[in-house]
Amino acid sequence: MPKPFRYLEPTFFAGLFDDPLLLVRVRPTGRALLFDCGKMHHLAKRVYTSIDAIFISHAHMDHFMGMDSVIRHSHASPRTIDVFGPPGLAARMGHKFSCYDWNLADTFWGNFRVSEIDDGRISSTLFSGPDAFAASREGERSGVLYSNRHLTVTSAQCEHRIPVVAYKVEEGAAFVIDDERMAEAGVRKGAWLKDLEKLFHDGEMEGNPVRHLCVSGEEVEERLEPDAAALYQRIRKFEEPASIGYVTDIGYSEENMASLEGLVKGVTLLVCECAFLASEQTKARLSRHMSTADFNMMLDRLRPKYVLPMHFSKTYQRGSEPLYREIEPPAGVTVLKIPDRLTPRPIMESEVPRPVELKS
Repeated sequence: MPKPFRYLEPTFFAGLFDDPLLLVRVRPTGRALLFDCGKMHHLAKRVYTSIDAIFISHAHMDHFMGMDSVIRHSHASPRTIDVFGPPGLAARMGHKFSCYDWNLADTFWGNFRVSEIDDGRISSTLFSGPDAFAASREGERSGVLYSNRHLTVTSAQCEHRIPVVAYKVEEGAAFVIDDERMAEAGVRKGAWLKDLEKLFHDGEMEGNPVRHLCVSGEEVEERLEPDAAALYQRIRKFEEPASIGYVTDIGYSEENMASLEGLVKGVTLLVCECAFLASEQTKARLSRHMSTADFNMMLDRLRPKYVLPMHFSKTYQRGSEPLYREIEPPAGVTVLKIPDRLTPRPIMESEVPRPVELKS
């Protein structure tokens, strides 16, 4: 069975009862995106240093307190980390920076660019490391949150009595050739395909010529195609790009479901909160979370290929089996299961090595 993702490698760095941490590694670059950052002291430093962008759903402690760990492991690196989230996030990041003394700030330190998402507008503030993380406004824009040639990140605003942002990561187009379409077009494979692929990855296909092999009667001859993009359209294989949806801490309502349908309907993998059992649906609705009954209705509307339920209420810490028994996915939707907990266990005092006693 082929892997569903060509470029992306999602890893859920938490258990069912832990604070959610979704890391999406971008295979071709070795870099990563992080979705939410609650309790995350267990991450290795090399994980922190691989993160280029962080996407915060909302600023409740279990989704945001780990930002201090990100700052700790990243502030002295000469790069800029993008942080996205709901309105008010820049002020909260400013408060985090102001908690500490930065009198030893150096010229090679990195920056944090914080972008607030509000009704389609993206307002950015840069916190400059060399300037002791002083803030400066960078203006406002609209459109795609974050993108490179391997992926695009978009969002939708939902409600949890406060604005909560849901996210979608979609893989970029891949260079894929369809053998049948090549045969129909009379195009023959050869070393020239490497030139075409390079133009594709460099984003320079449009209007650029490329030499290719073409069948003419019984002969194979080399021809010059003046527009590489037009040639590629004739022989490419069309594939639906794989995608990941990240949704947490929202109530089940028509408004929230409509927002999610517009963003994550039909995604390859949906990572989504499922906090309460069906018997506590009233409690779930009042606290603006989802019960398993709500979760099942949501799955029927969104129809992802795979779904990973997470962020189960700590009320049920004895075990997660009741949750999974109540999840009833529609045909074509596969439910993925994760352990209850993945974070390290607390260290007892008796386990801590004692210093060697000095002898007189």
